[in-house]
Amino acid sequence: MNSPTTKWIFGARPNPAARMRLFCFPSAGGGATLYTPWVSQLAPEIEVYPVQLPGRENRMKEPPLQRFDDLIQALAQALQPSLNVPYAFFGHSMGALISFGLTLHLRQQGCRLPEHLFLSAYRAPDTSLDEPLHDLPEPLFVKKLLELEGTSPEILTNDELRRLFLPLLRADFAVCESYQFQAQEPLACPMTVLGGLQDKRVRQSLLELWQRQTSQRFSIHMLPGNHFFIRSAQAAVLQIITQTLATKTAHTFSEAEGEEKLCL
Repeated sequence: MNSPTTKWIFGARPNPAARMRLFCFPSAGGGATLYTPWVSQLAPEIEVYPVQLPGRENRMKEPPLQRFDDLIQALAQALQPSLNVPYAFFGHSMGALISFGLTLHLRQQGCRLPEHLFLSAYRAPDTSLDEPLHDLPEPLFVKKLLELEGTSPEILTNDELRRLFLPLLRADFAVCESYQFQAQEPLACPMTVLGGLQDKRVRQSLLELWQRQTSQRFSIHMLPGNHFFIRSAQAAVLQIITQTLATKTAHTFSEAEGEEKLCL
């Protein structure tokens, strides 16, 4: 199997023994490097594909997308060639909403769907949005970012870094805030939802409501940490993923490729 050459995947390594491909979507302002350690840390039967969105890290010179629908369309086109084997989605914060929205889009297009959705630190999509953040005046925007405890204070207090970083964060918040929920049939994909026990923005009650979006098995795990518990409780997150995907399929990629057409 060849390693992916698309600019949308960063740091993946081919794994002929893998039974599941895990696409990992970042939080607002984040990049694929959050997930590159997972490539070697997750179980060997899981092939990790960290997804790199425009405007960050090695794609910093590209303008970030600012509309949810535009991002989903671009992702569907870019990732479709890699959806030819059993796969799952993991998304943290903004990445969880992307995972959900992309799965809905793939269903609409008649594409192969994920075997499992891991949705981390994002409220259920049919709940009320917090106050819009992306167009706040800079002092108030910075204040809100500090309250979320996900952006280094050193970045936000450094003029040069702030000028570089804030436009990306504004664009990513605009992506989330442009999402419009439309009631439709629940997904036939099992869901595992994760949250931080000390997360002030996304309470457990908002996470539990994800259950309405699936007709399959649903589970929720609350882990120590704030909104970015994915860093402080990484070992527990990886254990949950490994145990959940362990029984998903007995096929290797070589056996599974070509079993199903990608889309109608």
